[in-house]
Amino acid sequence: MSSPNLHPMLNVAVKAARAAGAIINRAALDVEAVRISQKHVNDFVTEIDHASEQAIIETLLTAYPGHGILAEESGSEHGAKDSDYVWIIDPLDGTTNFIHGFPFYCVSIALSVRGKIEQAVVYDPTRNDLFTATKGRGAYVNDRRIRVSKRTRLSESLVATGFPFRTGDNFKQYLAIMADLMPRMAGLRRPGAAALDLAYVAAGFTDAFFETGLNPWDVAAGSLLVTEAGGLIGNFTGEPDFIDQRECLAGAPRIYGQLVPLLAKYSKFASVDDKLRASDRVRAITAASKPQTEGSADIYARSTVTEMGPAEDDQNAEAPAATAAPAKRKLTRIRRDAPAATGPFEGDASAK
Repeated sequence: MSSPNLHPMLNVAVKAARAAGAIINRAALDVEAVRISQKHVNDFVTEIDHASEQAIIETLLTAYPGHGILAEESGSEHGAKDSDYVWIIDPLDGTTNFIHGFPFYCVSIALSVRGKIEQAVVYDPTRNDLFTATKGRGAYVNDRRIRVSKRTRLSESLVATGFPFRTGDNFKQYLAIMADLMPRMAGLRRPGAAALDLAYVAAGFTDAFFETGLNPWDVAAGSLLVTEAGGLIGNFTGEPDFIDQRECLAGAPRIYGQLVPLLAKYSKFASVDDKLRASDRVRAITAASKPQTEGSADIYARSTVTEMGPAEDDQNAEAPAATAAPAKRKLTRIRRDAPAATGPFEGDASAK
């Protein structure tokens, strides 16, 4: 597939991510020599985090000096303080993996425009995998269009998560979540870098991801990748306002829909009514049969939209036709026209 025409701002973000990736790869050749400090218990930062963040900020502000910056290590001390354009940066997501030589970490850069994520880059320097998305234009890895998984059964799904590791984290709750979910799915994984976990959901490598205790720079870029790849993302009760809630659930539509009622009872932000309404929102997702339109990024604003239909291989897609039995049986042959080829899973030439 030919390379998509990248938005100019996305091009700059890609340049910044690759510059940071080069710094990380050089350091990975002799990771034992990297200076490490500890922000909190089990929360590390290295000189490479700082160097890669500085490279990203310099690249972005050289191109857009009037933009704001929100970065993991330096916060908002760089860039304009009142701009509608804010770059959200994690220069090395998966620092603990990096300092142990475990090759699962990434650079994450997102652009928020008046509070909405419009550009996203997640770069995996160990594999040279570049995940990109522009709102309304789809998601890509290395110039190839990506889609979320087509799986519809949680029992067949591979789900990623993140374990609690900070002082004060609710370990008992996470153990309860795992005990509740693990028997219901094919596998649970904890790779250790949330931004890359979300990119993997977008690419269909995993079917869903959930975690608590996350910061905006962990999920901003990945959230756009997921929605532009046809997935859903929100908090544990299915609401779209998750970025500042430190709680995230993302996945293929049907898998997301099955996880919401399971995780809703563990949400620390939801009221009892929210948890009860979670099941209603899930039914709205799974009962709808209209295919998703190409503007998948709009899902970010409404998360559990009733327009989300099943993947094309869902054998239950015809269920609505059988729900209303006629009062009088007739032997009638019904001709069904093929659905319009507008959905993300069928008839989309850009996905080939």
